[in-house]
Amino acid sequence: MADVPVPRPKLTPQSAREATAVELHVPKAVLDLLDTLWAGGHAAYVVGGSLRDVLLARRPHDWDLTTDALPERIQELFPGSNYENKFGTVAVRRGGDEYEITPFRVDHDYADHRRPHRVEFGGAIEDDLARRDFTVNAMAWGAPAPDDVAAGSRPIRTLVDPFGGTADVDARLLRAVGEPTRRFEEDALRMIRAVRLAATLDFTIEPATLAAIRGSASLAAHLSGERIAIELERLLTAERPSVGLRLMHETGLLAVVAPDLAEQPGVPQNKIAGEDLWDHTLRAVDAAASDRPAVRLAALLHDIGKPQALTEDGHFFDHDRVGAEMAAAFLSRLHVPRSVVDRVHDLVEQHMFSYEANWSDAAVRRFMNRVGISALDELFELREADNAGSGIPRQAGLTELRRRVAEQLEAGVALSLRQLAVNGDDLIRELRLTPGPHVGRILDDLLDAVIADSALNDRPTLLLMAQSMLEDAS
Repeated sequence: MADVPVPRPKLTPQSAREATAVELHVPKAVLDLLDTLWAGGHAAYVVGGSLRDVLLARRPHDWDLTTDALPERIQELFPGSNYENKFGTVAVRRGGDEYEITPFRVDHDYADHRRPHRVEFGGAIEDDLARRDFTVNAMAWGAPAPDDVAAGSRPIRTLVDPFGGTADVDARLLRAVGEPTRRFEEDALRMIRAVRLAATLDFTIEPATLAAIRGSASLAAHLSGERIAIELERLLTAERPSVGLRLMHETGLLAVVAPDLAEQPGVPQNKIAGEDLWDHTLRAVDAAASDRPAVRLAALLHDIGKPQALTEDGHFFDHDRVGAEMAAAFLSRLHVPRSVVDRVHDLVEQHMFSYEANWSDAAVRRFMNRVGISALDELFELREADNAGSGIPRQAGLTELRRRVAEQLEAGVALSLRQLAVNGDDLIRELRLTPGPHVGRILDDLLDAVIADSALNDRPTLLLMAQSMLEDAS
């Protein structure tokens, strides 16, 4: 998708019925979709977060459109489109990108504080905007249905902003549409979305909306783990996730969705004067690179075990091991993919590693084998974020260990069974062994020997060593 040009025009609120044209720069594919709907006799608007991002001179991650056409009509206008959900959204592909087009809607019966049990298609664009979460997401840009489409006629596109979203964009203010408590009772995820948007957009939450979040935080218990995980993942992409995470604690949301993390505020941490364990965690999360999602997750959870591991003398005994299990349990409750759970578990479990300058090369290789080659960079980045969270400057020892690890990798040393010069089939064939667990044990012993002395990773040498192991065992 094309970048959104800046600066944006100065805009004033309008109703859908005013015909003062407003031009915004959006990708040609989006304009083509709008034109197709309009030429087919329908209202067509860009709506929601994509429009908000255009007005903020940000590049939207995706583009959402809304129309008075029903799903079946949208599919008629866009052959090959896909309609699979009860909320009316039709997915249309153009130029390798997917765009979602949804009919005007009115939601009904939010009985479980999660999603509407029933939606009604139709109505006016203002009705559709009235059901949305925040004013900055309750704007639309496009054209109403034409009375008649003459050959060569073009739609007059206007900005529809019945709730003052443009003013709130200018003020960088997040305000609920209508009565905020009602908005959060309809869908409790909106509260978590509010703190996420405050962090990612650098917005302030308007006082009445913030108060409603505090008063409604307990409703977040009704949310599915998957929906919470999506918002948490997006929050952790912010330049400073700590903004949203602090809001989660201050509003009571953290105690509902991550009670183990909510135990950190107030736990003493002998790191930076006047700061507790929660302050340390937030510093570490901010210090981790935003393009390393597993590292940011691990930074958030790396000390999750400390409150439970705190001893009477003020130590956090075995908190890395305890925390690894707690982190895995938390992420599993959110139904995070198993590979991510395992990686974060291992990073948390390993984050207290120590290095001494007198380590031999074999000791470095044993460390690499224990951590796993694919996790080394992330573990080093987690340690650096942890150090930053503790106010510790870059450590020379960590830099040296990085260098020594790089040297071993460049030398191509064997650190896993698949890098050995022999495999199980070789042992079975050359030594006339029968398949079984004893073959795996021999390979593990050979790998231990090669890690200690990389020069041993030679096929004849390893076969002779395996033969000797068999003789010793007989």
